[in-house]
Amino acid sequence: MVSIYPTARLRPSPFYESALADGLVTATIYNRMILPVSYGHPAEEYWRIINGVSMWDVGVQRQVQITGRDAGELVQVLSPRDLSKCKIGQGKYVPLCNHKGVLINDPIILKLDEDRFWLSIADSDILSWGQAIASERGLNVELQEPDVSPLAVQGPKAEDVVASLFGDWIRDIKYFWFKETELEGIPVAVQRSGWSKQGGFEIYLKDKRKGNKLWNLVKEAGRPFDIGPGAPVTAERTESGLVSVGGDSDDTTNPFEVRMGKYVDLYVPDNVVGIQALRKIATDGPLRHQLGLILEGSVHDPLNFYWEPIILGDKKVGDMTNCIWSPRMKKNIGYGLLSVSISPGDEVVVKRESGSVTAQVIELPFF
Repeated sequence: MVSIYPTARLRPSPFYESALADGLVTATIYNRMILPVSYGHPAEEYWRIINGVSMWDVGVQRQVQITGRDAGELVQVLSPRDLSKCKIGQGKYVPLCNHKGVLINDPIILKLDEDRFWLSIADSDILSWGQAIASERGLNVELQEPDVSPLAVQGPKAEDVVASLFGDWIRDIKYFWFKETELEGIPVAVQRSGWSKQGGFEIYLKDKRKGNKLWNLVKEAGRPFDIGPGAPVTAERTESGLVSVGGDSDDTTNPFEVRMGKYVDLYVPDNVVGIQALRKIATDGPLRHQLGLILEGSVHDPLNFYWEPIILGDKKVGDMTNCIWSPRMKKNIGYGLLSVSISPGDEVVVKRESGSVTAQVIELPFF
């Protein structure tokens, strides 16, 4: 059994001690932090998110705070999505790209004020990247990582749990909108969001000293609804068609290839990072697209460290980027990053570590 060796390079979240107390047994590394994966009962954790309510330590979802006179300008320079109509209290899902149009992150951008934004990021160093772009453009802004750590409450009963904590006003929050508030003296922002399709909220803790207190308040409020701990790395995310940037994408993937084209507004200003390249990709057409795979066989066989090649005839036509057992489908399912010559309904072969497996290609999501 491999243990995580403590080091100052690796940070726990404010909820880490609570997660350990609730039985955390498996974790991974994300944004140089410890991300809980399982509490030892994966089947229970899966069905809890599908049918009930689950609480997740997602403090690894770091924030990049952008403040200053030119904060709004910088946020738009970084984003190929039009943010001109974004209101205070609103969040927007945005694919961030480099100058070549390659997808490097997909944060939710939260507008807290006209001159203050958070980029709630996936796994990559957007803070240093944003600082470099700001300096390059000569913008009057400050970028830093604030003391903010999300705790997710996810599942069909999540709204009832969060309403019991904050009041019924949260039932009126639209998707990705948020409100800054307090809970028993704990400063938070509450947003309807989360890395599942079962519904839920993220509670952005703004004081890391109060992580255990917030965890226990949520746990107690969720007790009547049989809440329990879980994590965003379950079969549910694959069944629901959610993309993991850096897992389902590589260093050549653009947003159009992974179903994010609708979040790219080609008319944004010419100074937006990557927009010139994205316009050309849109004109020429992407070379790959992301589709679902249903694999033959009934042996649980998840994908481990590496993408696995997909073959049609004697030609490689793409890669399987993730694979996991679906309890609802009772099959191994995954995503294929495939040549646009491959279509739903095609049958392909995946060259797996355990041997070649036939797979049916379908549209995403599975559910």
